[in-house]
Amino acid sequence: MKRTLFLALAAGFLAAAPIRAANPVVEIDTSMGKIKVELDADKAPVTVKNFLGYVDDKFYDGTIFHRVIGRGTPKMIQGGGMEPGGKQKKTKDPIKLESGNGLSNKRGTIAMARTGIPDSATAQFYINHQDNLYLDKSPGNDGYAVFGKVISGMDVVDKIAAVRTGPRDVPAEDVVIKSIRRVEK
Repeated sequence: MKRTLFLALAAGFLAAAPIRAANPVVEIDTSMGKIKVELDADKAPVTVKNFLGYVDDKFYDGTIFHRVIGRGTPKMIQGGGMEPGGKQKKTKDPIKLESGNGLSNKRGTIAMARTGIPDSATAQFYINHQDNLYLDKSPGNDGYAVFGKVISGMDVVDKIAAVRTGPRDVPAEDVVIKSIRRVEK
């Protein structure tokens, strides 16, 4: 009787417990290989929703990694807003900055690029090639919103970070983002 009551209570508890959806995962297919990224929808819901909106609209198809900083500080690859030749794509409205979400600009994390205005991020993102902790929110520093992490393909990030660049950290040859799509983990 006690066992039956316990099982009934446990079943009722499990049924009432909220089921957390798995974090969304995207695959960035580039001209240098594929990068799989898990997004943190719990800690950066506005940023993830915004990014996935661009993904679902196929906005990133044919854009480039237009800024590659492989030497010095910070070390990162940035893309998602320009086409080959440096033509900027038209974006949606900027989003609210979620830099105080507990995620840090560590090697392999993805974050939103923005201007000097905190709530200015639209489509451009960057992947940290090293720990860039000074980009985190801190007193007097609005920081940059990290919203996920690379779960496979860091070797591709390393290859992109090693390309030859010219003035303003622009790659000498285009590194194309063929597509970004939702995938299974």
